[in-house]
Amino acid sequence: MTTTLELSPAADSWMTVCEESRLTPGRGVAALLPDGRQAAVFRDRAGRTYAIDNRDPFTGAQVLSRGLVGSVDGRPFVASPLLKQRFDLETGRCLDDDEVAVAVYPLRSI
Repeated sequence: MTTTLELSPAADSWMTVCEESRLTPGRGVAALLPDGRQAAVFRDRAGRTYAIDNRDPFTGAQVLSRGLVGSVDGRPFVASPLLKQRFDLETGRCLDDDEVAVAVYPLRSI
């Protein structure tokens, strides 16, 4: 049986992203949203999945899906591949600048 991962870019709407087994733990993939934005989707080594906005707010580049995944104090994060700011994968909050955050998108497996 294949588990499909869905993302909710807007309230009460879901879109198919990919088969969950296609996600490599510790790496991200980019998903194009219906409105033209992009989401960065990750699976950690424990099997949990996360989706945040793919746009790095410091540079404007769509690169967070290519960032380095890690954790600090038990909190999963992705570090931008450009300037290395870290974003909490659960909340979207920038761990290096309290004034900055990225959107977080709900995920579900079906």
